[in-house]
Amino acid sequence: MTLRIAITGGAGFIGTLLARRLLAGPVALAGESPTEISELALLDLVTPPADLRSDPRVRPLVGDLDDVLADVGDPHAIFHLAGVVSGAAEKDFDLGMHTNVDGTRAVLERARHGGQSPVVVFSSSLAVFGSDPAIGPIGVVDDDTLPRPQSSYGVQKFIGEQLVADYTRKGFIRGRCVRLMTVSVRPGKPNAAASSFMSGMIREPLAGEAAACPVPPDTPIALSSPRCTLDGLMRAATVDDTTWGSRTAMNLPALTTTPAEMAEALDRVTGTRTSDLIDWSDDPAIAAIVRSWPARFHTPRASMLGLHAEQSFDHIIRAYIADNKK
Repeated sequence: MTLRIAITGGAGFIGTLLARRLLAGPVALAGESPTEISELALLDLVTPPADLRSDPRVRPLVGDLDDVLADVGDPHAIFHLAGVVSGAAEKDFDLGMHTNVDGTRAVLERARHGGQSPVVVFSSSLAVFGSDPAIGPIGVVDDDTLPRPQSSYGVQKFIGEQLVADYTRKGFIRGRCVRLMTVSVRPGKPNAAASSFMSGMIREPLAGEAAACPVPPDTPIALSSPRCTLDGLMRAATVDDTTWGSRTAMNLPALTTTPAEMAEALDRVTGTRTSDLIDWSDDPAIAAIVRSWPARFHTPRASMLGLHAEQSFDHIIRAYIADNKK
């Protein structure tokens, strides 16, 4: 059997890590026998890194999602990671709707008409939860907590979840929605996400550069390491339908911390006052978005699948340094 997989957002940070994990194979898709990948289509606005481009199994499809979906073929699985991030979706409503809602619908329609009923893993977000001003703080989120998104991005992701669930109910796809936590620490440059500072306040000081933290130091936040995020996406794709269970999106585990605790971990790991490079300047717009997100999660469904949060932010920093020695 040949195994064909596609990743939208395949040249991004998580998409690149996922591609490398898949190519290392074999992959036991949806509980079936482990199989080596014969083709991996990476859809993105930019080309993937050189190591992926050089792999004969990789087929880069570069351009707008609308333009390249027609060339994706008939994959057995699709990881839909592409999207406009939180801050950008809030700033440009039309862009967010087009990319995060229309783009998701286009991916699902392509999967529906491919004839395979493929596994579709949709990367949703903790932003589907929020503190409704008429109700008050959200408290601890568990597997049955009602989503009440308080941003355009959160609404768009929740719409995507419902679309995936209905396409699955109709038998068009075998959908699995996973709600990702903010991923920290990400290498590279800052992006337009409201949560971007959760990586920047570690990444930049480690490189000897100043960084800004736009929320108060004691703000509770939920985050996940790249490794745990990747584990969640892979587990969603490889578990069988019965074990996966409900069509409702699954919350991935989160480490709850604060920017102040992250800065303290940075100093412990480096053995110096590296956190002195952090500028604690409050940005009300960013802080309002971040404070609307939940910070504490109880995730028994993910635990039953063997998924767990990192135990400390110190460990996350050490892993980032080990993976980005240059």
